[in-house]
Amino acid sequence: MLVQGPGIGILSISKSGHLALSMASFLSGISATAWITGCNANMVAPLHYKDLIIPSITPIVENVTFSPSGILDIRDALPDPETEGNRGSVIPIERSNSRFLFAASEDDRNWNSCLFAQQAAARLRHHGKENFEVVMYPRAGHFLEVPYMPHCPSGFHSAVGQVVVFGGEAKAHHQAQLDLWRRVQEFFRKHLDRNNTAQKAITSSGTPYEKQCMMFNAILGKEIFRK
Repeated sequence: MLVQGPGIGILSISKSGHLALSMASFLSGISATAWITGCNANMVAPLHYKDLIIPSITPIVENVTFSPSGILDIRDALPDPETEGNRGSVIPIERSNSRFLFAASEDDRNWNSCLFAQQAAARLRHHGKENFEVVMYPRAGHFLEVPYMPHCPSGFHSAVGQVVVFGGEAKAHHQAQLDLWRRVQEFFRKHLDRNNTAQKAITSSGTPYEKQCMMFNAILGKEIFRK
């Protein structure tokens, strides 16, 4: 989370994406939300906010397959949130006045982040809102991190308990990270108040702490956090 003056920005990736959408939907003061290869529905456990309970979307284990190299491919394990029986798990982002940046990868094998980004945008548009932008990267994998972080085509998935495919081609993934990092910085600079000198950053889940330090230091233009 990035705080600058009266504006609060949220930077999220992967699992933290639906948490960022939830914060933007139910908490006041969120001015800008960057959602990177996340999901538009609640997952893992029910979300409680006051008297509201948003159920968790349930993965379909039967949809798990294996890649040609024998690694688990879980891309289709998470069902379409907009199908009957799953809509209750979708985060009601139309409640939010935040600006949104949705970034997704077309070769995301962790889940269908492009579908989730398109659905989030469609939901906002359906409610008469145009407070969002969507960017999708061909041949990029799941973990779109800061530039020059190594491409991670597969790795251990803590929730699954096994190695899974994350997708992406190295060159295309690298180019996507370069472009997205530029967009993220421009997005926060545009929608957060940089005139207030009282500014600080707080890490959120989704990427290791050291990477978040790099991200926020770059956005703020000075070294505030150290590894």
